[in-house]
Amino acid sequence: MASNTILITGATSGFGLSTARLFASKGWDVVVTSRRKKEITAVAKELEAKHGVKATPLVFDVRDLKLIRSLQAKKAELFDVDVLVNNAGLALGTETLQEGDPEEWDVVIDTNVKGLLYVTRAVLPNMLKRGRGHIVNIGSTAGHWTYKGGAVYCASKHAVKAIHEALRLDIHGSGVRVSSIDAGLVETNFSVTRFRGDREKAKKVYEGLTPLSPDDIADAIWWTVSRPPHVNIHEIILMPTDQASVRDVHRRAQA
Repeated sequence: MASNTILITGATSGFGLSTARLFASKGWDVVVTSRRKKEITAVAKELEAKHGVKATPLVFDVRDLKLIRSLQAKKAELFDVDVLVNNAGLALGTETLQEGDPEEWDVVIDTNVKGLLYVTRAVLPNMLKRGRGHIVNIGSTAGHWTYKGGAVYCASKHAVKAIHEALRLDIHGSGVRVSSIDAGLVETNFSVTRFRGDREKAKKVYEGLTPLSPDDIADAIWWTVSRPPHVNIHEIILMPTDQASVRDVHRRAQA
């Protein structure tokens, strides 16, 4: 019996890496993507060595439509997968709209929105042809609530929510499933990137509470994908027990 295959974008760290490791541990073949060749090649080698599965690295930026099409033409089999996890995404800065950098806005929107669309477009026709498959979009609580300094990032994740819901309608009746995993505070490199490498500032985001971990998100993805074929988990919103919304976070006094 052929192995199941999952394609995960942005798989060198955080949600993507944890998801790749979990699915590989379950015997799934894995296609992992990143802009960074050295790091993603190391991830693929680790997965093969530890779990004995086939792990294939793909080097591309999800914003690069021409490169995605080129890879699709040359390596079509790598886009013919059972599950796609649209994980690649980021935030840059917390400035107000009037203070923000439009060039950074382009990076956020092109990655979080257009990148998700490009990779989905590359993978979805094969799923529809087979009459089965599963697309898992990584959304955010920022796609449900907004906050000061988050206009562009929140807009991008609201867009992901809209794309997810519209895609569900577009393919209704095809046998292909679509799910969204929308997390709150998860301790990853996300905040380091958002604060442009300032690790001390990033660390303060998680002080006084117990945040989610990337493994928690991977576990939610696995549970979603492993439901019986007649079950479609439309959306999961998960936050730490210490968080009630994007703005309401309980922080304990530091010893």
